[in-house]
Amino acid sequence: MSQKKWWQSAVFYQIYPRSFADGNGDGIGDFEGMIQKVEYLHWLGVDAVWLSPHFPSPQVDWGYDVSDYYGVAPEYGTMEQFIRFMDELHRRDMRLVLDLVLNHTSDQHPWFVESRSSRDNPKRDWYVWKPPRDGRPPNDWFSTFGGPAWTFDPQTGEYYYHFFFAQQPDLNWRNPEVKQAMFDVVRYWLNLGVDGFRLDAVGTIFEREGYPNHATGDHLDAIYRDSRLARTKAEQRKANRRWLRMFRHQVDMPEVHELMRELRQVVDEFPEKVLIGETEDIRFYGNGEDELHLNFNFPLMHTNRLTPRWVRKNQEERLSSLPAGAWPCNTLNNHDSGRMMSQFGDGKHDWQIARVDLALLLTLKGTPFLYNGEEIGMVNHLGLKVEDFRDLLSLHAYRLEIELLGSSPQEAELYAIQYGRDKCRTPLQWANQPNAGFCPAEVKPWLPVHPNFGEGVNVDEQYNQPDSMLAYYRRLLQLRKSLPVLIHGDYQPLDRHNPHVFSFLRRTADQTCLIALNMKAHRAKTHLSENIKNLRCVFSTHRSEGFAENGVLSLQPFEVWIGLAETL
Repeated sequence: MSQKKWWQSAVFYQIYPRSFADGNGDGIGDFEGMIQKVEYLHWLGVDAVWLSPHFPSPQVDWGYDVSDYYGVAPEYGTMEQFIRFMDELHRRDMRLVLDLVLNHTSDQHPWFVESRSSRDNPKRDWYVWKPPRDGRPPNDWFSTFGGPAWTFDPQTGEYYYHFFFAQQPDLNWRNPEVKQAMFDVVRYWLNLGVDGFRLDAVGTIFEREGYPNHATGDHLDAIYRDSRLARTKAEQRKANRRWLRMFRHQVDMPEVHELMRELRQVVDEFPEKVLIGETEDIRFYGNGEDELHLNFNFPLMHTNRLTPRWVRKNQEERLSSLPAGAWPCNTLNNHDSGRMMSQFGDGKHDWQIARVDLALLLTLKGTPFLYNGEEIGMVNHLGLKVEDFRDLLSLHAYRLEIELLGSSPQEAELYAIQYGRDKCRTPLQWANQPNAGFCPAEVKPWLPVHPNFGEGVNVDEQYNQPDSMLAYYRRLLQLRKSLPVLIHGDYQPLDRHNPHVFSFLRRTADQTCLIALNMKAHRAKTHLSENIKNLRCVFSTHRSEGFAENGVLSLQPFEVWIGLAETL
């Protein structure tokens, strides 16, 4: 067995800092809170933390609008506290990966303040500025967050480009000074001791040169409306194709791969560091060794229900597409998508399905990423009101629902909750106490806490319950560490046409492990390969032992069954 890198063996845990743990009692998560919970993370069994942006920011897009790449947001604490948090992780052999926003800065970043001060400022070309075209914006591009991609600056009489919100102007990466400045940022944090970066919105860094019109005659609001009114999958696919055509000059330009190769060379100056891309595009692996180390298998989570057919097809397509030397990376949610139980549940068996889905994530080949709060079964908070919204996307959807679809305020509010991201960013539920123990009772948290913390969905009550979701997470994480085959083994699907059970092998030269996941609410069977002998159960959600008879393994509803075997 070849020696694996730490990031190939690790289980990552994403911390959304504003909602993780409030250490100073002001209703906002912070580094003091994170420091207090490091031992919890170690107890849980995760190996690495991906920390969503901690930099100073006006918080228009909650940290993804950076105003200082070298600092710590004052509401989160100080640089000394950041270093202490990192040191506490390292002391327990855990790693820390930062969220790095390469595509854009905040409009309050000193670079942009200088850039917009005059047309001849030395930093003018650090951003994408264009003069009006016949008194209108430079072209017909849109921002993915709604509205034009160009904002007019009356002081200098030109437009600046932003793929996201107007408060997030895009950096001009064709300027070598920008590249050098951002590479200096990378080196600064690596010298400080962080273990790598998750690269935000990596596919949007470059735009097509010449900035041609899309010339589709389409409008982003019209695509939104038609997508919402789609009644068939064909109509929805048509709306999706229109969206892709509209943004075809703004994403995934070929120049980004040369930049990633250069960034990889910078990171390779430091031993054992990792680059993780917020992209599903296989091309960002390069030749498997010269661009990013990990790219997310987002297609796995693009469904309302994980089924054997869906997962088999995903694994067949994904693994066969990876270049030699590339390593898979799997996740089922994050701060931008719905929580697992809400996304993949059926409303009746959500807790059982969530256990199956976690087993899937931790046994597939590749590095798994978890999101804070999933370990206790947190769900989307759909009881939020307009006045609670903190995500500008929610407010944008609320307006469009009323203006484009004629929805009532109540209807618009319900959809905007689903559309936006506040629903999955609510404070982590630590205890059955006011505000779920996240912050003092007399303090208003930055987002409302989901009320189900009083129904056992909290860390304290699950901590000592052997059958809790928290205990299940910890047990599966321990199992993964104890079986090297679950980390290093090759993937081999079994019983390929079974509609109910997803079964597969993970194999090394030393071990063969069978994983069988019954994804249905009834008993089911899976047929095994003829050369599998002497199966021994090492984990099951329903029994302490199990064996196959005549090459058939019988499973209880939503059973997770993991066993070691001999193969001929």
